[in-house]
Amino acid sequence: MTVSPNLRAILAMVAAMGLLVASDSCMKLGLAYAPLFQLMAIRGLVSVTLCLVLIVALGQAAQLPRMFNGWLAARGVLETVANIAFTSALAFVAIADVTAIAQTCPLLVLLGAWAFRGEKLGLARGLLILVGIAGALLVAQPGAGAASFYAMLAFLTPLAAAVRDLITPNAPKDVPPLVATLAVMVCLGAAGLIGMLAFNEPVTPVLPVWLLMGLAGAMSLAGHLLLYLAYRIGQARTVAPFMYSLTIWAVLSGLVLFGEIPNALAIAGMALISATGLAIIWLDGRQRREG
Repeated sequence: MTVSPNLRAILAMVAAMGLLVASDSCMKLGLAYAPLFQLMAIRGLVSVTLCLVLIVALGQAAQLPRMFNGWLAARGVLETVANIAFTSALAFVAIADVTAIAQTCPLLVLLGAWAFRGEKLGLARGLLILVGIAGALLVAQPGAGAASFYAMLAFLTPLAAAVRDLITPNAPKDVPPLVATLAVMVCLGAAGLIGMLAFNEPVTPVLPVWLLMGLAGAMSLAGHLLLYLAYRIGQARTVAPFMYSLTIWAVLSGLVLFGEIPNALAIAGMALISATGLAIIWLDGRQRREG
C-alpha cells in the first residue's frame, strides 16, 4: 500500500511534536540537577555530534558550509530565543500551560504575513486571532500568582518562533534537511555554552544529567528534523492543523511525569487556542475551494 506524501507529512508532524515535548520534559527534569544554560550546552553537544555523524554518514559533508547562510543562521538565533524563554518558564509553570501559550505561534504568523507581506487577513481571521490570544491569556493568567511572570515570559516563544517561520521561505530550498537542522542545533548549543560561562555556576554533571540531556539532545534533533521535513513533503494547509497535537503531548507529559493537572481556566484557554487554529485552517481550505 502506497502512503500519500500528505499522510507521511502528518505523521512526521505529530511525531515531531511528541519528540519536542519529550525533549523539553527532559530539560524540566534536568533542572533539578543543574542550571538551565549548562543543560542547554550539554544537550547541544549531544545534538550537534549526532547531527554531524549523520551528515558525514550520508555523504553530505561537502554541504556543511551552507549552514552559515544568513537566513539559516537567523532561524537558529530565533529558535534559541524561543527555546530559552520556553525552558526558563518550564522551571515554574506547568509544561501543558507553557506549550499552550507557545501554540499562539500560527496566529502570530498570520498577523505577521498581513503586516509585513500584505497578505489579506479578513474580519473572520482577525476575530479568530483575538480569540486565540484571549485563550493564551487564560492559560497564562497574569496576576494570578508568582508563576504568572514566567507564563508571560513564555510569550517570547511564539513571538520568536513566528518570526522564524516568516523568514523560512527566504532560506535556500536545496540545502539538505540535516544541514538546515544543524544550523539550529549549533545556535542552541552555543547559546547554552555562552550562558553557562556568563550566568551560571557550572556543577559537576551527575549520571542523571548525562542520561536526560542525551535523550533531550537526540529527541530535539529528531523533532526539528521531522518538523522541517513535514513542510517539505506535505502541503502546509494539510499539515499545519496537526501542530496542535503538541498540546495533547504536553498534557500527557505533565500528567505522567510531573503530576500537573491544568486548572479550569487553563483548560478553557487551551481549548480556545486549539479551536482557533483549526478554525483558521478550515477557513483557508474553504476559501481555496471556493477560489
